[in-house]
Amino acid sequence: MPDRQALCGILFVLHTGIQWEYLPQELGFGSGMTCWRRLAAWNEAGVWDKLHLVLLKKLRSADRLDWSRAVIDSSHVRAARRGPKAGPARSTAHVRAASTTSSPTPRAFRSRCP
Repeated sequence: MPDRQALCGILFVLHTGIQWEYLPQELGFGSGMTCWRRLAAWNEAGVWDKLHLVLLKKLRSADRLDWSRAVIDSSHVRAARRGPKAGPARSTAHVRAASTTSSPTPRAFRSRCP
């Protein structure tokens, strides 16, 4: 199957959110499993990273990058250095609060069901 057809199938699945096995054969993208294998192979070969760099270079040279809506998600950005080690959290209460999950009174153990 040509790469263009596989790419269109991959984009269709990613855009619609359908499962790979439900990719309609009538669209001419091949089977969902074929598209999935091609996606995995391209990922393994580093195609997506290379494509990302090419697109960034073209956008930068055309001054088409808009950083006003950029967001950094800390779950995807590695911390360069560890921060200072925090000690145990200080309590803000003068007295320990009563437990809300258990009670020492006999009433707490009685069932309300008849």
